Amino acid sequence: MKILDKYLLKTFLGTFTTVFVILFFVFVLQTVWLFIAELAGKDLDIFMVLKFLILAMPRIVPLVLPLSILLAAIMSFGSLSEHYEFAAMKSSGISLQRAMRSLTVSIAILSVIAFLFANNVIPYAEFKFVNFRKNIAQAKPALAIAEGQFSDVGLYNIKVNKKSGENGNHLTGITIHEKSQNGDGSKTVIKAKDGELISSDKSSILQLVLNDGNYYQDIVPKKYEDRTKLPFAKSSFKKYRINIDLSNLNKVDNDQSVSTTNNMLNVSDLKYTLDSLSKNRDTEIISFSENSAARLGILTDNKAPEVAKKKTITKNLLSLFSNKQKTEILNAASSNIQSLMYSIDATKSELDNKKKNINSHILSLNDKFVIVYACFLMFFIGAPLGAIIRKGGLGLPIVFAVLIFISFHFINTFGKRISQEDGLSPFLGSWMSSIILTPLAILLTYRATNDIGLINMDVLLAPIQKVFQKLFQKLIPSQNKE
Repeated sequence: MKILDKYLLKTFLGTFTTVFVILFFVFVLQTVWLFIAELAGKDLDIFMVLKFLILAMPRIVPLVLPLSILLAAIMSFGSLSEHYEFAAMKSSGISLQRAMRSLTVSIAILSVIAFLFANNVIPYAEFKFVNFRKNIAQAKPALAIAEGQFSDVGLYNIKVNKKSGENGNHLTGITIHEKSQNGDGSKTVIKAKDGELISSDKSSILQLVLNDGNYYQDIVPKKYEDRTKLPFAKSSFKKYRINIDLSNLNKVDNDQSVSTTNNMLNVSDLKYTLDSLSKNRDTEIISFSENSAARLGILTDNKAPEVAKKKTITKNLLSLFSNKQKTEILNAASSNIQSLMYSIDATKSELDNKKKNINSHILSLNDKFVIVYACFLMFFIGAPLGAIIRKGGLGLPIVFAVLIFISFHFINTFGKRISQEDGLSPFLGSWMSSIILTPLAILLTYRATNDIGLINMDVLLAPIQKVFQKLFQKLIPSQNKE
């Protein structure tokens, strides 16, 4: 390896490592903020918080890695151009492509590592992360309830004055508001002197045993004038048991970037799953079409032409029946059609959901390869851009890097959302951002190689100058005539 290659590798990798660590730390803080509701005020020990963060860290790498490469390339090549080191290279006959050769090899190695990481480490971490969040309340059920405030647990809002015991399972001063199924506010309040939380690792049911308390329930009279009296029923108990379903605890909407099952699979698992999902959907479509045809009495076999030849069908079949029979036939036909329409709507909705699931798996499969290309793309955008702007450091390079990466990430998110709703091919949705930004990488590389600036002002100003010259030439003859 030549001295020049060693120098360029040292410059780029040093900058890349620093940028990657800083950005990774920033995205970790963003993850903490995203899941702050699950971490704050629940008496989590430092070991569980660290485990939570460690399992959440791998999902950050596909975001941080391309941005780090882009920013490091702009900063490195911008610094080399700013200190006229590239000018010295070019005067010695070393082109930009020659200077980028050793770095391209390093980016290729980094891309392979990124693919292996996305294919093996991230699915394993996602599986552990989701299971950790689901089992956190089962391992320590008291973590779902904070002292001195109402905590949303399943169908109940629970407030306790104090928690005690080894795992905080013993509760004192308990107030429970049971959520109304109709959405018209809480109608049931339970107060108890103390209680105990009982859970099992093998079950998602949390049992709350209450001691020495009262049960209050609002009563809604049938007569409207009696409702102003606000009647309620009160009963006391020595022991009362409440079963709380924890299966939906710590469940967050998918729009908040929470993992789904397709993110827990590697390439081979995704291909196998996609094949099974596609066959299952195709089988359901064929089965539904055959059942619908049978319900309507449509003949789908080869005997239909023979039947048509043997019997002559009257053009107006209803004329063969009486008025009463006609009414019964039409009512039956209308009922069958309505029932079939309901069945079609329900099946269509189910098939659409299965198609979205298939699209999600295809997107996850392509994402593992998109990160490889994104590393090359960001390098071939950042390196020539840094050589053109001739600025290193953390000023202008950060502005360009953020603008480019935000555009890349926005287009990528937009394409994936449309593809998931089956409005675009999942392959095209995954690669849309890469396809759109690839011409930019080619253009920047061409302009940097030929020492052309980022924006050629002559091209923009030439038409304006011609307009002013023509106006000026028209004004001069008119003044000479006077």
